[in-house]
Amino acid sequence: MKLDGFCHCGTVTFQLDSKHPYPFNKCYCSVCRKTQGGNGYAINLSGNFNSIDITGRENLTVYRVRFEDGTDSPSERSFCAKCGSELWVRDPRWSELVPPFASSVNTQLPTPPEFTHLMLESKATWVGVHENPSDKRFANTPISPSRIGTNDLDCRNKDGK
Repeated sequence: MKLDGFCHCGTVTFQLDSKHPYPFNKCYCSVCRKTQGGNGYAINLSGNFNSIDITGRENLTVYRVRFEDGTDSPSERSFCAKCGSELWVRDPRWSELVPPFASSVNTQLPTPPEFTHLMLESKATWVGVHENPSDKRFANTPISPSRIGTNDLDCRNKDGK
């Protein structure tokens, strides 16, 4: 499925292909919560990096988390430098993937048959987890992309958890 997306101000637009266009990965880590998740989590989709077409690339800025131990996350979070909209996250360890955030996608998305709840150990106390019996739950990040169907991003908290 072809996904179209853009930032709030429209300065950055993108298109990409997705084999799994369901907004199903809910990440509760502090990084997603602080940079993307007004509900206390971010919702990621699956996207094919080789298919991404970006207009307004010169208006992108990248954020990398620096952990308390002094190391940087390999994950790069791309934002519009003008309006601050977070568009996608990319991790070079899985070079074929570029998961856009559901909030940046304008294409009508199908209803997911299930959700994957990631980083529940880091969930803020005020956040409720609304789940179905078929949903997958992970206290941290799964070890392999195959474990959750799309990606295994480094979304540790700033303190490395």
